[in-house]
Amino acid sequence: MAGRITPAAGRYAGKAAAERQADRRRRFFEAGLDLFGAGPGYRATRLTDVCRAAGLSTRQFYEEFRTLEDLLAELHLYVNDTAQRAVLAALPETEGLSLVERHSRLFRAYAAGATADPRHARIAYVEVIGVSPRLDRQRLERRARWIDFLCGQAAEAVERGEIPPDDYHVAAAAFIGAVNGLMHDWSVGWVDATLDQVVEELLQILLNRFNMAP
Repeated sequence: MAGRITPAAGRYAGKAAAERQADRRRRFFEAGLDLFGAGPGYRATRLTDVCRAAGLSTRQFYEEFRTLEDLLAELHLYVNDTAQRAVLAALPETEGLSLVERHSRLFRAYAAGATADPRHARIAYVEVIGVSPRLDRQRLERRARWIDFLCGQAAEAVERGEIPPDDYHVAAAAFIGAVNGLMHDWSVGWVDATLDQVVEELLQILLNRFNMAP
């Protein structure tokens, strides 16, 4: 029966409870990344598979998560946060660049952050699709963040007189949909192209739709 168990407090084998918990979560995360992102996939993975890969027990799993879906949900947030950090790290470096160069660098930073680990790409674009209403909501909420980011970038470009005033929300939603759709198809092998070709195609869609094409 799924359910979370409260871990024991105190020290064990020289480690405090917080240290042991962090180590358990790291090992379960790595096992989930391997099995969901590079192995049989979420739907074909059992709880015992994750515990075996992590070298931990089912009891220890339930001290951290209620279900395998909880692990998948946290991994989805983790890989999204990794891509977001890549974009935010690149943002200060785009100051003073042309509109095309600025957005090119930001999107390439996103693509690098999202795909540097192939396991991340599979989890973000493939494994979370259609799992449950809860994960569908989480996925759409994260997509909404990227849409808001694009709209914010467009609003700043309008203020600088780089692009004409417009409601760019639908365009941003369409672009994020294109990213998720094409990256899904590329991740599962339905698109015969290199990652660089996929990124370049998506970048051209972004630049053309937001009136940024050189």
